[in-house]
Amino acid sequence: MQTIINRHASSFRDPSGNIFTDNGVLLRSVNPIYFEQYNALNNSGFYKKLFDNGLLIPHEEVANEQSHITIKPEKITVFSYPYEWSFSQYKHAALHTLKLQKYCLQNGYTLKDATAFNVTFHKGSPVFVDSLSFDKYSEGEPWRAYKQFVMHFLAPLVLAKYYGNDMLKLLLQYIDGIPLQKASKLLPFSAKFSPVLYTNIVLAAKYDAKYSSDDKGAGKQVTISKQAQIRILDSLYNYIKDLSLNEKTEWKNYYSITNYDAAAFDFKKQLVSQWQSQINAQKVVDLGGNDGTFGRVLKDSATEILVTDIDPNAVNQNYSQVLSNKEKNILPLVSDLLNPSPGIGFNNKERLPLQQRIKDNNFDLSLALALIHHISLTGNVPFEMSAQMFASLTPYLIIEFPDREDSWVSFLLKSKREFAGHFDYYNKANFEKAYTDVYDVVAQQEIPNTHRTMYLLKRK
Repeated sequence: MQTIINRHASSFRDPSGNIFTDNGVLLRSVNPIYFEQYNALNNSGFYKKLFDNGLLIPHEEVANEQSHITIKPEKITVFSYPYEWSFSQYKHAALHTLKLQKYCLQNGYTLKDATAFNVTFHKGSPVFVDSLSFDKYSEGEPWRAYKQFVMHFLAPLVLAKYYGNDMLKLLLQYIDGIPLQKASKLLPFSAKFSPVLYTNIVLAAKYDAKYSSDDKGAGKQVTISKQAQIRILDSLYNYIKDLSLNEKTEWKNYYSITNYDAAAFDFKKQLVSQWQSQINAQKVVDLGGNDGTFGRVLKDSATEILVTDIDPNAVNQNYSQVLSNKEKNILPLVSDLLNPSPGIGFNNKERLPLQQRIKDNNFDLSLALALIHHISLTGNVPFEMSAQMFASLTPYLIIEFPDREDSWVSFLLKSKREFAGHFDYYNKANFEKAYTDVYDVVAQQEIPNTHRTMYLLKRK
């Protein structure tokens, strides 16, 4: 076996191979235990079929030795995780996995892994990323990753349908998927009348409980024909495709209730575009970007645009536009800037924090529009701390500061009641003092007919 020197922190579970880096380039090592499958997939042309159909991230072979084979996958700028997806994104990742398994069966292969962490969003769509998750299909063999699919995809989506978007974050707690017994107990009684849910969650949980606690199921052989398996996949696909949830959120229609007129709104867009062009920022992260309105202004001039927001419905709207407009360079993700995705898993490094992934991918510019008053007045974060946070992410920052006369700021200050005096520091002079400790001011501009000022800042 090849000795992996720069092994990726998430790559230790699969004996078939490992992800590692070489001079900053991400590579995948294939171990001898997987040579037979790899060569079959390669020589049959199945890998190429998967690439051509957008089912698997493309890779190229860069080394083939007796001890290991090395492949180089196509670069993914920001790898996203399931607990950062909107409902539609999560649905589409699930449907993609089912489509992939069906395609595998039709071509004599099967997926041995169906974890949601094997899917990410790339060029506007979900894509499977583990080139070593495929095995030869044997007639009558059940889908070995079926339980994993239910725990990682079906259970979170169904619980979100009944209890809201927060259920999609459960993989933060259950990195190996939501236990079937827990998922079954959480289902409302009425849901158990659904044949799909009763079969794939309730009965599956009972079976799992019966055979996982002792050796009763050891050696138990279960067979299922390929056609029967495809019918199950089709049933799951059709059920998930029609899933929806009806949960109102605060910021979904934020831009329809802005406190400035259309001329000021357009002026702000033009200024963002002008400043991004001035510094030639190619990789942009729009923090608190709602439905992507301002990030989308840059879609023809920036190569990568990551838009994060706390509101999952706003992110869902953004994702819908990405699909409709085929915007391959925009990635919408759910993230609370006051509580961003942490590092989880082994040594807290198996799944990296979102802010670490932003830093690692060398974004040029952050947008923080209509955001600082929420950080400062809702989150109670001092200017000095928010300035340091922004400066840790990107070398340039475009930030909008609403002063105390702004209606949103006034509303937030009034909500502080007897503690309002604590926030006397919230003013333009103190903001500029704190931010110029870590930034140089490249440009600043008041937005006409508002109580807001825009700044283009460069990290010192």
